[in-house]
Amino acid sequence: MGRWRYWAQHALTGAVLHSALPMSNVEFGRELNGPGAFSGTLSPRWLKSSGNFLLPSVALIYAEADGFIRWGGLVWSLEAEDRELRVEAAGWSSYLNRRHDHHGELRGRGPYVNADPCKIIRDIWAYAQEQPDGDLDVVVDATNSSAKTGTTAEPWHSYWYETPSLGDHIDDLVGEDGAPQYTNATEYQSNGTVKRRIVLGYPRLGARRTDISFATGVNIVEPPRPTYDGDVFANTVIGTGSGEGTATRFAVDSVRDGRLRMEAVMQLPTVNGTDVLGRRIAAERKRRRTMGEIDSITVRDHPNAPLGSWQIGDDVYVTVHNDWADFAGWCRITAESYRPSDAADQAVLTLARADSFHYGAPEVA
Repeated sequence: MGRWRYWAQHALTGAVLHSALPMSNVEFGRELNGPGAFSGTLSPRWLKSSGNFLLPSVALIYAEADGFIRWGGLVWSLEAEDRELRVEAAGWSSYLNRRHDHHGELRGRGPYVNADPCKIIRDIWAYAQEQPDGDLDVVVDATNSSAKTGTTAEPWHSYWYETPSLGDHIDDLVGEDGAPQYTNATEYQSNGTVKRRIVLGYPRLGARRTDISFATGVNIVEPPRPTYDGDVFANTVIGTGSGEGTATRFAVDSVRDGRLRMEAVMQLPTVNGTDVLGRRIAAERKRRRTMGEIDSITVRDHPNAPLGSWQIGDDVYVTVHNDWADFAGWCRITAESYRPSDAADQAVLTLARADSFHYGAPEVA
């Protein structure tokens, strides 16, 4: 991926604090529905001689290669470790964990009834950045969705007396089944300035990729080990839908497969039809019966999938044949962690089975 450059910028003024930080042991990456992280080390002697400008609430830090910004975020901590100073940072959305709605209803934007979560997310960022010294110049995608938040009976509120974390609001909005998804991104604009972006995706973030793939002996450099998790396995799924008490929609999907009966409960309060409920829990039961999962892979730069050719949320085909497993299937990239080095750049991809996700607004009938 070329020669790496790490540089720092003032969070409010945009002034470049240092154009080439001599960082080592660097690791960084993005994640699905989260800020992603950055870590690296500096010499305390160098930092002392250059001035302590990498302070939390002051500094933004970037990782750049080949003229492209690969990661950007806020410095959150500096910690001395032996003869090194460890720098920890997180992506743009981490900022909202330290911001609160002290006006209530996002200063009159709420409450929300049958509202698109994408709009509420944009309103949360607008509220955060309109406060004095609160503007990170983060741009949220104009993506819209068919998902709905808040009802006439129970509108979506943000009460000032609860001083809710704006980050918690975002987590709740993207945590619903079939909700929009997001990740953080950073890029240069045509005028040379930095664009800090929240990428919104609906009905999903990312896409199924047939142009890239990962395989042991090709571009997977460490032998992955599969996990077999009994807490995830189920051959019986119990589903509940809309309604209360004995009027609650209810369905059970079960199969006898020569194993102990293992049950899981799936709560879908927005599903009004038992036929839709039955389809959803049948799909969940099928997903949970398949045991064995590859949680992560370490990959190298290769024509089959050059480093950086994927996006967070993409489905990629993974083939693993080693002493531990024989696995081939579609996996979704939920996080990445780059490890630049002088020898060879590598990345660790966190994976989940692609059939673990339901995209789009919940079905209703």
